[in-house]
Amino acid sequence: MRSFLLLTASGPLLVLTSHGTLHDPKFMGRLKAKGVGKFVAFDVPLDLAKERYGGHFHAVESDLHETDDLRVLDFNGQRIFQLFRFDELGAAVLQEQA
Repeated sequence: MRSFLLLTASGPLLVLTSHGTLHDPKFMGRLKAKGVGKFVAFDVPLDLAKERYGGHFHAVESDLHETDDLRVLDFNGQRIFQLFRFDELGAAVLQEQA
């Protein structure tokens, strides 16, 4: 499982996915189906997301199945930015789908 912070046109999203990489075509297809085609992404260490979100993380994680491979952990940008510093995140990845 992976956790990514996505900076999108409609605001930040912290997502959990069973896909191993941002560039997985199925993952990209799921995002595009949700209207997310252009974003800046940061890898969020899974242990750090678990620590910061506690019980909420475990509730969202337990609802993640192979048939539902993308779950939103948080969509409140203010909270996400308060919980994570940029030096705790992976390198920025720029993505733009046609």
